[in-house]
Amino acid sequence: MLRNQDLDFLVDHRGFFLEFYDPDGQRFGFPTFPYHCAPDGLVTRRQLRAAGLRPAGQPVIAQILWRHRKHTRTAYLYRRDLAKPKRQATDAQLIAVSKALLARRTCPTCGQVKDYYIPRRSGECLDCNPEVNR
Repeated sequence: MLRNQDLDFLVDHRGFFLEFYDPDGQRFGFPTFPYHCAPDGLVTRRQLRAAGLRPAGQPVIAQILWRHRKHTRTAYLYRRDLAKPKRQATDAQLIAVSKALLARRTCPTCGQVKDYYIPRRSGECLDCNPEVNR
């Protein structure tokens, strides 16, 4: 079902062993592809987000595995045709987020709104608690 013709040629005709190529899921229990070798129509969550889409509850179809600094990394693949557009925040949600962010920049001691978030460890702005600067 999920195959990469170029990788199939290397494995079948050239005798290559590709550690992370398992389109049938026999070794990893899940269809697995190497980095940059996902079949057409399958995308990662990050690629969906960049396209303005979301997985919308669909199951993971396959995975990509690669090595990075002695660790095996994983990216799950979703079908692009089953993805739905990202939901937009309502006006009330956007207003609530703006109020919450404003509260994080308002010092409870002096009441001034700062250009930075108030440090949580002191609970005061840098003017009210200069020991935070150390």
